[in-house]
Amino acid sequence: MAAQRRKPDFSLERAAWLAGDIPVAGVDEVGRGPWAGPVVACAVVLDPDRVPEGLDDSKKLTLARREQLYDIICATAEVSLAFAPPARIDGHNIRQATLWALARAAGGLPRAPKLLLVDGNDLPPVPCAARTIIGGDAIVASIAAASIVAKVTRDRLMAALGLAHPGYGFERHMGYGTPEHQTALAGLGVCRHHRRSFAPVRERLEQENAAVEAAE
Repeated sequence: MAAQRRKPDFSLERAAWLAGDIPVAGVDEVGRGPWAGPVVACAVVLDPDRVPEGLDDSKKLTLARREQLYDIICATAEVSLAFAPPARIDGHNIRQATLWALARAAGGLPRAPKLLLVDGNDLPPVPCAARTIIGGDAIVASIAAASIVAKVTRDRLMAALGLAHPGYGFERHMGYGTPEHQTALAGLGVCRHHRRSFAPVRERLEQENAAVEAAE
């Protein structure tokens, strides 16, 4: 019989609180890979007495369950969001833009965290103590909560961009490089929400520029 997968829990945060690291926040981001839209970062300080049940890596939850947990987290925890738009991604590269957004999210919390738990292996530039945890959204409650809020927020934003820019299918693929997105990019061209430094978008821009030069 296969071993049951460990779910995120509050043990790491509780130990930090007992050691005097108050408050302790978890931070995570969504949207490093898409060709369009922002990176969305979220920082969360969970209430030790009201840790939501069923927290998990946002990718492992159904849409309905993510929405439910989003509402619970926002009602019971301290939450901060930050957005790295395509212009920042193109100007600074995806890694630097992501770290900037993570730091902004942490800095926007109502109370400055004394310890920041970061999903992954890259530390953002923050003034407090910080610890990276690979796969943290699957094992640390506050990081899982941050991943859920970031995912729901970005999905809602991309759905809105889909309404504003019909034909691209943003509301379905969320800006990721799906065949539908590739076809839309080829047919409609690049819109202002695309990341121009990403290869498929850059190549489409080069085609557009070549066509303009040929017509002159």
